[in-house]
Amino acid sequence: MTDRSGTPATGFGTGTGPARAANAARTAVVWDALSRLLDRLFDGEPLEIVDAGGGTGGAAVPLAELGHRVTVVEPSPDSLAALERRAAESGVMVRGVQGETQDLASLFPAASADLVLVHNVLEYVDDPAAALADVAGVTRPGGAVSLLVTNAVAGALHRVLAGHITEARHLLEDPDGRWGGADPMPRRFTRQQLLDLIGHSGLTGESVRGVRVFADILPGQAWEGDAQAGQHLVELERAAADHPELIGVATQLHAVALKP
Repeated sequence: MTDRSGTPATGFGTGTGPARAANAARTAVVWDALSRLLDRLFDGEPLEIVDAGGGTGGAAVPLAELGHRVTVVEPSPDSLAALERRAAESGVMVRGVQGETQDLASLFPAASADLVLVHNVLEYVDDPAAALADVAGVTRPGGAVSLLVTNAVAGALHRVLAGHITEARHLLEDPDGRWGGADPMPRRFTRQQLLDLIGHSGLTGESVRGVRVFADILPGQAWEGDAQAGQHLVELERAAADHPELIGVATQLHAVALKP
């Protein structure tokens, strides 16, 4: 087990060289926030953590390595099988259950989870408000929910950078934050939409931070001849995460919400 207050290295993704460094920059901000949250929630006993839509365990396995009890709720059997292998390779136990957010009430007692992760999930559910209400239902009073969603404003910026000007305008005007019928992303959120969802679910939004402010637009040549580029990018992302003017153009928005 690693120190529970540390940032587990496995949370930074896989790969070598620039690819690994870029992955580290893309995830460092979220892991920083989770580390602080774990310190706040920890009362001497392992936390009960639910990772809704946790996939192959990219977050769940590192959290289990910190000594917490983690359950992944995931609709894909293939992802659950990969999760089992990943956990075994890391020497930890992670419970995997097939299901979706609408199944949470039948899978867990009400108000039983200390922390629920909902990362890259609300973009794909039929009803984000209902999904977040289901999440709030299994979160204990005093517990927390970690939300990671795709940012609509950044989506428009990326379409412009790719030369698709009319699609960028359509995205900004579309209530679901989509640039057109061929858009592979079912939904994107603005910061205010995310805060509204949190409030309507009965949770209280503590903070919204920007994730991947620069990592997704950094030109490839930036890695050339700079062995420290990866660490510099991590430090830049950490500095940008709370910058009011930069949060709006981050690829993702990360919110920590509390259950009163």
